[in-house]
Amino acid sequence: MKRIAGLLATLVLAAQARAGDVQVAVAANFTAPMQKIAAQFEQDTGNKAVLAFGATGQLSAQIGNGAPFELLLAADDATPLKLEQAGLAVPGTRFTYAIGKLVLWSARDGYVDAHGEVLRKGGFAHLAIANPKTAPYGAAALETLNKLKLYKNLAPRLVQGENISQTQQFVSTGNAELGFVALSQVWRDGKLSAGSAWIVPSNLYSPIRQDAVLLKKGDANPAARALETYLKSNKARAIMRAYGYAF
Repeated sequence: MKRIAGLLATLVLAAQARAGDVQVAVAANFTAPMQKIAAQFEQDTGNKAVLAFGATGQLSAQIGNGAPFELLLAADDATPLKLEQAGLAVPGTRFTYAIGKLVLWSARDGYVDAHGEVLRKGGFAHLAIANPKTAPYGAAALETLNKLKLYKNLAPRLVQGENISQTQQFVSTGNAELGFVALSQVWRDGKLSAGSAWIVPSNLYSPIRQDAVLLKKGDANPAARALETYLKSNKARAIMRAYGYAF
């Protein structure tokens, strides 16, 4: 018994020695699933993911200005590549952790129809989108409006969120009747969590491949490497799938 107890104590101490913190920059659309993944990651490994959320463009700028992030979960695949090319990310660590989906959403039941015809019919004062210059989901929304040939007519009604989280807030508070947000923000376990929505067909916007990359500041941090690996695990992907992400 003493031998077993001693072995268990050794294993606990070894786990504690390995445990550490990792500073993670996370695209705003991935807020809810990443919070759950971080909690599961800490439970399974003892490592703690310290999360900061924002628009991908803003996070990239912060990384360029010396922010202490060790891992980036972007909302696109271009930003991690640019960071690698700039010498700010570890070569060979980029991978697509999820593919996002765009949705036209209203907090009101029955307001958005199943085919998005509400955009043509009008009757609303404000349509919310994220800033297309810094938020990939905003760029996808703009691309969708252009593909539908509706941008010119709807431009005066557009209100821009700083990131996709603020965009959702505009809609959820009623400051905008509807808006383009990430499906993950309004989707839980295979169904809409509230309001009404049109899942935008994927042929109306470029694929939202969301890439992660290990940043140079995290190269020597075992916790950063561990989280990078954990994002590819079945447990992490099950959480992502529950929020409407594909792979």
